[in-house]
Amino acid sequence: MYQEMGEYIIRDWRIEDAPSIARYANNRKIWLNLRDGFPHPYSLKDAKDFISQAMAIKPASVFAIATKTEAIGSIGFFPGKDVHRFTAEIGYWLAEPFWGKGIVTEAVKRISSYAIHDMKLHRISAEPYATNKASARVLEKAGFTYEGILRASAFKDGEIIDQVIYSLTRIR
Repeated sequence: MYQEMGEYIIRDWRIEDAPSIARYANNRKIWLNLRDGFPHPYSLKDAKDFISQAMAIKPASVFAIATKTEAIGSIGFFPGKDVHRFTAEIGYWLAEPFWGKGIVTEAVKRISSYAIHDMKLHRISAEPYATNKASARVLEKAGFTYEGILRASAFKDGEIIDQVIYSLTRIR
């Protein structure tokens, strides 16, 4: 995949992205809003392992958010199985120096369109932590619908926390 978004790009991962991803991902503020599968501290080995895993997914569903010179984040969708085979969960993160510029909102729109139209999915959902107001705004601006609160649904950083659920569906 290759999609230009002004001066930013959504593209396939390259192993050469590891140093920039390790540098940007090693940020507690990012880790606090992601699942525990995203390590903290985040090392060069973590970046290489992640990129290798992302590159092995066929068809590709996890992509780099990048400038012309370096990867600055990640976005992907994770298809369900069995009765959930036409649905997916979307996930993303962006390097802190690039926050507040609308990059993730545009990336969510592009990836969601790709997942629904090209991959023939019927529903994309996201479950940000209730404290992550920025992610909720991204999803709303990208056309997702707020569905509700998942009370006491996650354990993060030593606390039981709520999540909210958003979705985007293909019109039947």
